[in-house]
Amino acid sequence: MSSSASSKPTLYDVPVSNNGARVRLLLYWKGLESAFRVENPSALGGLKSEAYLALNPQGKMPLLVVPSDDADDSLAIPESEVIAQYVLHAYADVGPALIPEDPKQRALAALVTRVHDVYIAPIQGCMYRGPMPTSKRAEDLAAVAKQMDVVERVFADAARFQSSKNGNEGGPFVCGESPCFADAALFPTYVFLERILPRYFGWDDVFANRPRTKTWFRAMARDECGARVLGEIRAGLDEWHDAGRWEKTGVLEAVKDDTYTWKY
Repeated sequence: MSSSASSKPTLYDVPVSNNGARVRLLLYWKGLESAFRVENPSALGGLKSEAYLALNPQGKMPLLVVPSDDADDSLAIPESEVIAQYVLHAYADVGPALIPEDPKQRALAALVTRVHDVYIAPIQGCMYRGPMPTSKRAEDLAAVAKQMDVVERVFADAARFQSSKNGNEGGPFVCGESPCFADAALFPTYVFLERILPRYFGWDDVFANRPRTKTWFRAMARDECGARVLGEIRAGLDEWHDAGRWEKTGVLEAVKDDTYTWKY
C-alpha cells in the first residue's frame, strides 16, 4: 500500500464533509493538526478512481491512510467513527482524552454517537441530495426530525446523571463541562441541520422544544475548535448554494408540494 511520499498519516476529506469534520474536530482538540496531512480525494483522482477505491472500496469520505516503512504495516482506515477511535487510542497521550472516564457517561456518549451514525447520517441526504422521490424525501425528513427529539432525550438523560453525580445542572457538552468524541460526531451534522432546514425547508427554529440541544450547540459554536469546524462547513454549504445545488437536486421543487410536511 502506498499512501504518499509523506510519513504523516493522510486524511482524505473536504471541508464541507460533516463526517470528515468529525475527525478534523478531534485533531483540532488534541492539537494534532500538524501531525496529519489533509488532502482532497482528488489528489488520488477522486472518490471513484482506481487509486482511491483500492484504499476504500466504498468510495466514500473520509479515509485515513497511515503509512509505514514496512508496507505490510501500513493501513487504510475508512469510516469516520473507526478513524475517530483510531485517533483517540493511537494518540491517547496527546492532548485531552476526549473519552469520558465514568462508564455511564461513556455509555451515553456512545449512545449519542450511535443514534447519529445509525439513524441520522444515513438519511441526512434528504436535505440536499437528488434526484429523489418527493415521498422519500419527506419520509426521511420526518425521520430526521424524530431523531433530533431522540438526541434531545439523551441530552436530558445525560444532564440528570450529571446532576445526581455532581449536584449541578450538567452540560453544556454531551458528558459535562468538557467535550468528548460524541460531541465531535454530532456537531458537524447539526451544522448541516441548523443551516439547511430553515433556509430550504422553512423551519423557524431547529431547536424548538429542544432546549438542551440548543444550549449544547451554542457551547460548541463558542468553542474555538468547534467554531472553526462550523465556519468550514458553513462556507462549503454556501458554495453549494451559490452553485444552485438545491435547485439541481430538486429540493426546491419538492418543498412546493404541500401534500407533504416539510416544516417541523
